[in-house]
Formats: sequence, C-alpha cells, structure tokens
Amino acid sequence: MADMLIVSSKVKAHIKSQGCATSADALGAINDKVVAMLNEACGRCQKNKRATVKPQDV
Repeated sequence: MADMLIVSSKVKAHIKSQGCATSADALGAINDKVVAMLNEACGRCQKNKRATVKPQDV
C-alpha cells in the first residue's frame, strides 16, 4: 500500500453523512484508488509533454 494520501477522518465523516459505516479496510482501498487516479493523471500529463497536472488529466 502507498502512503496515505486521504484524510481518514474526512472520508469517514462523509461516509457517515451518507448514512453508511466505514469498514476497517475501506480506507486503504479508497486510498489505493486515489493513488491510481493520480498516477494515471501524471501519466497523461507527461504524455502531453506537460509538467502540470490539469483537471482534464483526472
């Protein structure tokens, strides 16, 4: 697993506000998705010969 990029308390609060509970391993899976999304955005950015990630890269 990569370093935690998400704020666990904020994620838990959002999930709770939707009437759901957060399982013990949910935060790790959510973080993994965020890391994958960021890696894809960086790849797209580099493919377009830019150094700045823009909204269209996400």
